Amino acid sequence: MTHPAIKAERLTKRFGDVTAVDGVSFTVARGSVTGLLGGNGAGKTTTISMLLGLLLPTSGTVEVLGVDMVRNRHAVLPRMNFSSPYVELPHRLTVRENLSVYGHLYGLPRVGARVQEICAHLDLTAYLDRPAGKLSAGQKTRVALAKALLNTPEVLLLDEPTASLDPDTADWIRTYLERYRRETGATILLASHNMLEVERLCDEVLMMRQGAIVDHGSPDALLARYGRESLEEVFLDIARHRRGERAEAAQ
Repeated sequence: MTHPAIKAERLTKRFGDVTAVDGVSFTVARGSVTGLLGGNGAGKTTTISMLLGLLLPTSGTVEVLGVDMVRNRHAVLPRMNFSSPYVELPHRLTVRENLSVYGHLYGLPRVGARVQEICAHLDLTAYLDRPAGKLSAGQKTRVALAKALLNTPEVLLLDEPTASLDPDTADWIRTYLERYRRETGATILLASHNMLEVERLCDEVLMMRQGAIVDHGSPDALLARYGRESLEEVFLDIARHRRGERAEAAQ
């Protein structure tokens, strides 16, 4: 396959007079981990929603695994998945029941066995029969990730995958994601405000501000371009419309 895992061209989304995403174009290479960074309101969630086919673009195109998400998203959705700690699962259903519903929606064989397996991987076995509404914030984050990995997706979209997790558990999850990518060749698009996480996991970073991609490159390339020692400093420079001396010289 020569086409990228994700390809967006002049992708635009307007809500009335508000332009949430303003003509962004980017590609995500197969088997890579790409960070999608930006402040609140930068357009990250809207972009991810269009990649999933949940929102129709006002204009522009988006393809995932070579499939047009506007015209034929159902052909590729079984090969994708998404995780966000901010999307609540039904509170009255247990963890087992919630994951079983999603397993059946994805048409998985042996759903019960797969739910047991993924919960064992993510240290959730003790909570299988607990209602989702009675989980802690960190437990809910791990269940959201378990849901996203049920179908062993080729493209995994993650929104703050370690939110609400303590440092030890967050590190364990990052190690798990690294191993998952290595073993399956999956492509991961990661939206995160944890810059250390981005530096560790990502091959490429897309920086968004006010609905546009304003810079991109590998973490090392961005650090060199802005003359900074951390991605957090680069993030602040971009969010506050600052340019480091090296970035100015590169113009």
